[in-house]
Amino acid sequence: MVVDIIHPARANISKDELREKLAKMYKVDKEVVFVFGFRTAFGGGKSTGFALIYDNLESAKKFEPKYRLVRHGLMEIKKASRKQRKERKNRSKKLRGTKKVKAAVAKK
Repeated sequence: MVVDIIHPARANISKDELREKLAKMYKVDKEVVFVFGFRTAFGGGKSTGFALIYDNLESAKKFEPKYRLVRHGLMEIKKASRKQRKERKNRSKKLRGTKKVKAAVAKK
C-alpha cells in the first residue's frame, strides 16, 4: 500500500515508529509490517512511501527480498572472508565458459 505521512514541525518519522503505528492501526504484530521507499516532499512536512503487511512471519520471510529481511533482523548475511573471495576469483580466472559458471556456483 502507499503511505502518505503528514509530519509538520518534524524533519521526518523513523521507519520503526511508522511500523509501530501501522501495526497498531491494522491490529497486527510489528514484525509483519515492512515499510520502505519513503521520500520527503519538497519543503518538508509530508512523506510518501510504501508499506507491506503480511498475514504471518513465514509468508513475510517467503516473499520479502533478503535485504529487507536483513534490515529487520530476520536474517543474517553469511559473507565469505576476503581471502576466500579472492581465491575463488583467481580460480575462476583459469576457467572458461560454462565451467567458470559451474565453479562459481559450486563454491557458494
